Amino acid sequence: MHTHTDAHDLRHHGDAEVRDAGLTDLAVNVRAGTPPDWLRERIADSLTGLAAYPDGRAARAAVARRHGLPVERVLLTAGAAEAFVLLARGLTVRHPLVVHPQFTEPEAALRDAGHEVARLLLREETGFRLDPAAVPEAADLVVIGNPTNPTSVLHPADDIAELARPGRLLVVDEAFMDAVPDEPEALAERTDIPGLVVLRSLTKTWGLAGLRIGYVLAEPETIAALERAQPLWPVSTPALAAAEACMEPAALKEAAQAAQLLATERAHLLAGLAEFDEVRVVSAAEGPFVLAHVRRGAEVRVRLRALGFAARRGDTFPGLGPGWLRLAVRDRATTNRFLQALDQALTMVGE
Repeated sequence: MHTHTDAHDLRHHGDAEVRDAGLTDLAVNVRAGTPPDWLRERIADSLTGLAAYPDGRAARAAVARRHGLPVERVLLTAGAAEAFVLLARGLTVRHPLVVHPQFTEPEAALRDAGHEVARLLLREETGFRLDPAAVPEAADLVVIGNPTNPTSVLHPADDIAELARPGRLLVVDEAFMDAVPDEPEALAERTDIPGLVVLRSLTKTWGLAGLRIGYVLAEPETIAALERAQPLWPVSTPALAAAEACMEPAALKEAAQAAQLLATERAHLLAGLAEFDEVRVVSAAEGPFVLAHVRRGAEVRVRLRALGFAARRGDTFPGLGPGWLRLAVRDRATTNRFLQALDQALTMVGE
């Protein structure tokens, strides 16, 4: 664990890998073929109400119902990324710590707000798994992803809950939790853990990255403090309509089916990657992506681009080097084409 001194590009995200047209996207973790038509229609229907200021009450109540929580424990945000900025700016924090490798936006937001940020680096030798005892007592804000981006590791809920302390905020980024069948390690609905703050996103499962919608679940006083840091009307009317729609039983059922299919398709990708001597994977993957270490990975990634595939570079994540690639789980046909391209890329790069 150390205070950052390195030069990781914390503002690099997967969308930068696919800005060139014509590449098959394995870099961005948004479910392919989304948003579905029914959701597009709900969003389109909301456009007739754009003359009025957004009213988030119905969407907030829908999120609260979905998680069995009172509305005072729910805050809607312009994507999970806004929530990280609110946490960094709206709360009094002295010793923040981020568990890496993980999504870099929380640390970037904390740094931008003037905080010195300590890091706990999880290691490949231990499967990138959390040891709660490794988090120092002094940390008064701890950020961890579950399942973690980019490792795809799903930490046991009990291990994360062990990090709770009086006077500590425990921030759990569950942006990918709805991609895990039955969400067995979710903390979203727990009200017995002091200082717990859970972030959720509707971006990944529903393909709404361009709409910016997510939410925070936390103790009412934390929600109130974050709300004070928000501008007025932070979530647009179309985004509110999407949030309400995605909380309905039919939508939750569709998301659950997508999670089951994802698990099958991920197993196929992992099996394919296991055929390559030059590739090591984080085999305990539970998210909609896998992390793989590829021999001469930086060169292989460039070759893959030439062959039409965009993979997410791993070296912008603290704790990972240039050999690491994050690969989104896609349908079987796309995965098979990718595995053929990877075979070619590895051959082209050679020993």
